[in-house]
Amino acid sequence: MQEPNAYIERGVSSTKQEIHAIVSEQKQGLFDGAFCRILPDHLTGDSDYCLLVHADGAGTKSSLAYIYWKETGDVSVFRDLAYDSLIMNLDDLAACGCVSNFMLSNTIGRNKHLIPEEVIREVIQGYDDCIDVLSRCGIDIYSCGGETADVGDLVRTLIIDSSLTTRMKRSDIINAAHIQEDSFIVGFASFGQALWETKYNSGISSNGLTAARHDGLQKIYANTYPESYAPQTNQKYVYSGKGLLSDPLEGTPLTLGQALLSPTRTYAPLIRKILKSYASQVQGLIHCTGGGQTKCLRFGSGIEYIKDNLFPIPPLFAYLQDSGNVPLREMMSIYNMGHRLEAFIKEESVANECIAMAQECGIEARIIGRTKAAKTKQNSLTIISQNEQLTYSL
Repeated sequence: MQEPNAYIERGVSSTKQEIHAIVSEQKQGLFDGAFCRILPDHLTGDSDYCLLVHADGAGTKSSLAYIYWKETGDVSVFRDLAYDSLIMNLDDLAACGCVSNFMLSNTIGRNKHLIPEEVIREVIQGYDDCIDVLSRCGIDIYSCGGETADVGDLVRTLIIDSSLTTRMKRSDIINAAHIQEDSFIVGFASFGQALWETKYNSGISSNGLTAARHDGLQKIYANTYPESYAPQTNQKYVYSGKGLLSDPLEGTPLTLGQALLSPTRTYAPLIRKILKSYASQVQGLIHCTGGGQTKCLRFGSGIEYIKDNLFPIPPLFAYLQDSGNVPLREMMSIYNMGHRLEAFIKEESVANECIAMAQECGIEARIIGRTKAAKTKQNSLTIISQNEQLTYSL
């Protein structure tokens, strides 16, 4: 699948094809084709159990938070970055059926010249806040502490990364390799306000923030905060958008800055609820992170994914498409575009029950498409949206 040119020019990748090629040479673990690598339980040797260790982070969203803090003086914005870092791990593991009993470790790399103690305090408090929220939802995470490194020679502002570890029964694993033809695809909204959230969520999560920052914001931020982007980037692609952080985002109660910094929504409480009733009916769960709506292409075999009933494009994504003059094809491969979790379910009645469960959690949901048998062993994807028909393959 071809990379968007602007994404490459900004030094990032939506598909990370070269990384996937390298990783494919490694051992794939117990469940080949699962959403995460799953290992034998080397700690106890119990063949009924397995181990999962996952690492991820808030990405370049921290650079945006840095600018927002400098512009507004609101240091609490860094708390939400801890949510981003933790949830990007949690929901990847939840896509394998893991919904509780996690061990957390985190790493903060900062440029001490620019990032003072008060910022680090907010990040650490953010982890504690997130753990408390999840605990009230029945999801237990135990903090093992972490490492804060002063690496100003390497990091321009701040990097916030985490890892989660869990142990679970092999029989409880949800393996996305089992996605089949003639199944319903249920999409769960990334925008709105879930029961466990305290404010409206734009749905942006922590993917595509390099593109969102530069496509959405004006050049003034490049001049004021040169530390917020890589100096090697072609100036044509640096903060080339239309907006200011303080601009109201039409259709939401948020400013543009608040919308871009909306914390990553966790679906773990909803996944826990669904699996409690319908674990045997769920063929696979896809967390639509890197690659956005094209993420599904990497799972299953010989599947044609058809998405022809997506959510109306939420306000922030519509704004970014307009501000950056980004083709819809690229938008779909960078952002989640309104839903960041997909469940693949054989029975329509069960799909509708999962939709009802989501609505009880304050999350919109709908059948956004279906699967068919592909003409070859290679997966393909067709998206119909905004009167366009888009086709993708790896």
